[in-house]
This record gives sequence, C-alpha cells and structure tokens, in this order.
Amino acid sequence: MAGMDVTGYLARLGLDLEPPSLAALRRLHAAHVERVPYEALEIQLGRTTPLAPSASLARILRGRGGYCYHLNGAFSALLHELGYRVTRHLGGVQGGAADAPNVDRNHLALTVTGLPEEPSATWLVDTGLGDGFHEPLPLREGTYVQGPHTYRLRPSEVAPGGWRFDHDPSGSFAGFDFAPGPAQMADFAAKHEWLSTAPESGFVRVCVLQRRDAAGVDTLRALTLNRHGTKEQIEAPAGWWAAAGDVFGIPAAEFTAAERERLWRQCVEQHEAHAGGRGSEVVPSA
Repeated sequence: MAGMDVTGYLARLGLDLEPPSLAALRRLHAAHVERVPYEALEIQLGRTTPLAPSASLARILRGRGGYCYHLNGAFSALLHELGYRVTRHLGGVQGGAADAPNVDRNHLALTVTGLPEEPSATWLVDTGLGDGFHEPLPLREGTYVQGPHTYRLRPSEVAPGGWRFDHDPSGSFAGFDFAPGPAQMADFAAKHEWLSTAPESGFVRVCVLQRRDAAGVDTLRALTLNRHGTKEQIEAPAGWWAAAGDVFGIPAAEFTAAERERLWRQCVEQHEAHAGGRGSEVVPSA
C-alpha cells in the first residue's frame, strides 16, 4: 500500500520494527487483537465505511477499530509492507451450530507463508474475529489451545482445498470456512454493503465491541459488559463511554455529543429488546 504509515501503525501496536519471523508475527498478531478493537460503531450511526486498507488504517491510527474487512485488510497491508508473504481469502463465518457452513464472503481470512523458521509452513492469521484466537495458528489439522479456549482446524467440507476453523464452544460464533485461492478487497464489496445497511445484519441490529487478550475476551454488547466471563450491566452513558475507553481503547472524543447520545439510545433499545425476548445475543458474522 503506497505511502503506508508503518511507523505509526507499529506505534499503535506498541511494537518496534523487526524482520519477518514467527516470533515477530506472533507479537504483531497478539498486539493487534489486544489494542485494536472489533467494532462497527460507524454502522450503528448509519454510516458506511470504505473497504480500502488505507481508510481502515487512518481510522485505526485515530484509536478506532473495525470488523474483519477493516482489521484484516489493514493488517494484511502492514504484513506485506514488513516483508511477509500474506494472502487474503474469501471466507464465511457461521454464527451458530445450526448454520450451514459456507463461503459467502462475509469474512476476509488471511494466511502467511514463507517464514524463515519453516518456509513450507502456512499460518492462519486473523485479527478480525472479535473473540477469535490470540496468536497465529499453524494451518494443520488438529486441536489448539490458547488461554481458556480450544480450537480445531480441519479441511473444509464446502470449499475444496480450503480450511475450516471450529471455534471454542463458548465463542460468539460457530466457526468459519475459507477458500484456498487469493482474494481482492473488491471481492467483498457487495457483502460489505449488505452488512453495513441491511436490517437483518448483525452489525445493524446489535452494537458490539470486543477485544482479545491472552487470558480471554472482553465484550460490550449493548449495555452488557462481559469481562472474561464476569457480566455487568451498564446503567448510564458515562459508564458506557468509560468502558469504551478503558476496556476497548475507543476515545469518546472521536464522536460528537449527538453521536454519543444516539449510540447510547440505541444500546438501551437493543438491551430492552433482548430483555423482552425480541432480540438475540447475536454477534455480527464478519
């Protein structure tokens, strides 16, 4: 990506410049999921966002985050600039166990190859899953444990030559499949538009913030803050924005007073709808 601010991006992650290696990739991945939140507040405010990694990076440098197209799009551009061999893939996330596996482009998946320690190995990289894995996973069939979560990788049954990631049973989604060939950002444009605007989209229906660390996951879903399994209901706007800043690193100053009021009002409505049985604990699928 021409003119990419690598120095600023690394500063946002709290890391120094270093040559490609497995250890460096692990540091980059862990820092990204810890420091750059999974969020779609622009969609909650009725605004669409560009797919271009440059636009996603500009938002990240302001202390914001995004969902898979933004986070994995920007992260893949960073990895490329740092000298990693990174490939984008068409993916499909399934929210629940009853959802049929597919590759419907609601997820952008990443792989990295050619690391000096094991040039023939492939690594699954994903900073855009919200409560996904903390560090890269070797793209080999098997079971992998990170913190309190256990994951499974296996060949995909719906994407020949592709792979399937099965999430921990406690996760917010069932898993995802991805196709083996490379994808371009433009391949996700139609699905991005639908996820950003359709009334059925989880991003439109529910305000969700997430971040991952080595010990677990923090989630703010409407008014419910879940910190590694301990839930707290937020009662006032000041508490909501304190959590957004303290837990997820999202600065309230990024939003006008009217925008903050709108987001609070929508979270209250979503919480009440769920409490009344009219909503669901859905986390958006991308």
